[in-house]
Amino acid sequence: MDQQVKIDTLTLADLCPEQQGEIVKIETEDGVFKRRMQSLGVVSGTAVTLDRSAPLGDPRIYSLMGYSLGLRNAEARQIRIRLK
Repeated sequence: MDQQVKIDTLTLADLCPEQQGEIVKIETEDGVFKRRMQSLGVVSGTAVTLDRSAPLGDPRIYSLMGYSLGLRNAEARQIRIRLK
């Protein structure tokens, strides 16, 4: 089942500008990072859009639940999404 999730989804870092996705899961062994993301609303089923990125591409600003969230690409690669 977990292998199927990886095949059908991308990471948040793969999202293109103005493209919308839906968060599927957070893939990390770091419990602190996972809890922090969940407290910010990064949970399964949440719609997310890439608003903009820094001139060199890192960090990137995402829009979800009515607010903007800045994440580095290393963090965004730990969040799996499905395109809408």
